[in-house]
Amino acid sequence: MNLNSQTFSSIRKPKNFNNPERFIEGWYWVIPSQNLRVGEVKPVTILGRELVIYRGKDKRVVTYDAYCPHMGAHLAEGKVEGNALRCFFHRWKFDAEGMCIDIPCLDTPPSLKLQTWPTAEKYGMIWVWTGEIPQQPLPFVPEFEQKECDVAIHSAFMMNCHPNVVMINAIDAQHLNAVHKLPLEIIFQRQELNDNAIIFNNTTPFKEENCFLLKLIRLFYKNAITYSVCYWYGSIGIVTLGPDFFHVHTMFAVRLHEGGKTEGQILLITKKRKGIFGWLSNRIVLWLTKIAGKFFLMGDIKIVQTIKFDLKTPIKADQSIMQFINHVEKQQSLMWGTWQEGRSRDVESKPKRERWQDTMSND
Repeated sequence: MNLNSQTFSSIRKPKNFNNPERFIEGWYWVIPSQNLRVGEVKPVTILGRELVIYRGKDKRVVTYDAYCPHMGAHLAEGKVEGNALRCFFHRWKFDAEGMCIDIPCLDTPPSLKLQTWPTAEKYGMIWVWTGEIPQQPLPFVPEFEQKECDVAIHSAFMMNCHPNVVMINAIDAQHLNAVHKLPLEIIFQRQELNDNAIIFNNTTPFKEENCFLLKLIRLFYKNAITYSVCYWYGSIGIVTLGPDFFHVHTMFAVRLHEGGKTEGQILLITKKRKGIFGWLSNRIVLWLTKIAGKFFLMGDIKIVQTIKFDLKTPIKADQSIMQFINHVEKQQSLMWGTWQEGRSRDVESKPKRERWQDTMSND
């Protein structure tokens, strides 16, 4: 990226980023796991598509399209039987793979299969993959990829702007340095974790300021403070903050809502610690994580509720935002409501996905 240029202009408008009709194929949260008991079935609508979810006797969660293929009855009116779901209207029964396995008036049911969606549970939430076969693992905190975690489900929220716009707030270096006045200057370095995940790391030292608390901390700790954000599918942001010996982790899991708005869930995450003292210490850690989250959200909510995002005059300080946009543009997009592959006339005949280009970028 050419950092000598202070300003740049886009060659074309992004096709995925901030598009109210598109989202990135990936894992998206549905509801908290605790809200779906064994033998319970519920209707849900995410990303414009009506679904039904249930938990079978084996405790596995299953997700179908919402309507019975016979006459269109909503399957959430049905009943869970073992690991299968029976439609209320004409008593057709479907197994966990979506296959019709029983019709009361027929000896042998026809070969019929509902549209099912890959479903999993992690961090206390139920997640659905919006394509046929998951291409990536469930979103994870990079530090805890192979570790068990304790999670506190903090709160749900709605915003009036697109999920992509909500996400970039955490890597807006100008905003973090000027508004939140952190005791360190944010300068991000980019690291691509995989095709659908990217990490922005900041490891700059404390600023030298006339603050007694900071001077006291500097007597015992002189290393950099970690501030990093890991993004999945352009709509899940995991913020990690703290000195080397103590990191707090907050996941902002968002998804596109009707009208280009955002619905989201905040999760507070820490590694699992053993014993009663481990449990108690985790309660304190999660409480401190909640305080850190409130500090960053304070004052920002009114901005994301009213913003009409349009990056008309980007400058060098917006480098991380432009890198995020490029990352989103490289990913497979789906159409709101239909979950069909998103295409545009200029890329329809090209087999490879293209990245959104800007005059600053040559990587």
